[in-house]
Amino acid sequence: MKCPACGHEEDKVVDSRPSQDGRAVRRRRECLGCHERYTTYEYVEQGTLTVIKSDGRREPYDRYKLLHGMKLACNKRPVTGKELEAMVDDLENQIKGRGKNEVTSQEIGELVMEKLRQTDEIAYVRFASVYRKFKDKAEFLEEMKKLLE
Repeated sequence: MKCPACGHEEDKVVDSRPSQDGRAVRRRRECLGCHERYTTYEYVEQGTLTVIKSDGRREPYDRYKLLHGMKLACNKRPVTGKELEAMVDDLENQIKGRGKNEVTSQEIGELVMEKLRQTDEIAYVRFASVYRKFKDKAEFLEEMKKLLE
């Protein structure tokens, strides 16, 4: 793991504890190069989940990719990193609760939009505009009308 501050590859673990109801391990690390501290999370892998993309390709589910997309939508919004982690945890539980090893990217996108709609309407519109690939302002306004209803 590289230090986010300086890119140095060596660190030491300062603290380690269970997190997220035992589904993850939270570790505080200190960079041996610049001595900055940062937090990492290690998640227990619970079987492989495959995402079926819109073009038919299959790729392994990537929690960090989902979290990154949601963070972009929530940029400069009153949504904390902890809230985002909780939303992703809930989404994963919903998906894994179905008992299937495959999920479509469309299903994931719809679940994310519903979570964001409940949490922050601006973040929802941002995510929807990228996810639904609005072609012009008319499509954007149509989505806004649905949100206002």
